[in-house]
Amino acid sequence: MDLARYPSLKEKPVFISGGASGIGAGIVDAFVAQDARVAFCDLDAQAGVELCERYPAERRPWFDQCDVRDIEAYRRTLEAAAEAVGTIKVLVNNAGRDDRHALADLTTEKWDDVLAVNLRHHVFAIQQVAPGMRDAGGGSIINMGSISWLRARPNLIGYTASKAAITGISRTLARELGDGHIRVNAVLPGLVLTERQKALWFSEDDVKRLLELQCLKYMVTVDDISDMIVFLASDQSAAVTGQSIIVDAGLAQVSVVG
Repeated sequence: MDLARYPSLKEKPVFISGGASGIGAGIVDAFVAQDARVAFCDLDAQAGVELCERYPAERRPWFDQCDVRDIEAYRRTLEAAAEAVGTIKVLVNNAGRDDRHALADLTTEKWDDVLAVNLRHHVFAIQQVAPGMRDAGGGSIINMGSISWLRARPNLIGYTASKAAITGISRTLARELGDGHIRVNAVLPGLVLTERQKALWFSEDDVKRLLELQCLKYMVTVDDISDMIVFLASDQSAAVTGQSIIVDAGLAQVSVVG
């Protein structure tokens, strides 16, 4: 498939959290393919290094191991990334983890950790990069949401609370940062069968049932998500902000729990 090329992304500094595997790695690949100046972080140092080594030296992304739950360490990573690739003009808040937990088993410690993994770092990363974006004339921030809260998925209360909140912060910060020409949007993926999803959560029967529920009988891919993110990062979407864009082949239109 011939994919769109966005000249506005050439040499543009981009930062992606959680970029070493799964959807995050697909996002890294997509921006490298656009000739952006890519930096990313991940908790998994080995996966991060291996992803970088797939590229020739002249196209190799910058990588730092970082736990985004540690906000001060994450701030240092963002500062180092800006020194390496330039003032961040595109921020993709991707890092997250969809751990399952029944309400009866929830503790305050688990709750705080789930929100730290899936929500808190989005806000503080935006706080960190927004002044530089404003001084540079603007930028694009893309927050990774999920359709899980729209579908009322059980055993995910911390995760769905976080992902619902991402829609809220995206709308609010689009308003707050808009006068600095900073756009803020959210992307809400449907079922994407990453290696983690296949290993932990979804059997072949689960996948078959969900495909039957989708409007399009097509398995959403990592590329489908990264293509939307690249579009939102480009000048082609210059008038798009405060939006939560669902990429799920129509699964969120189904009201049943599954």
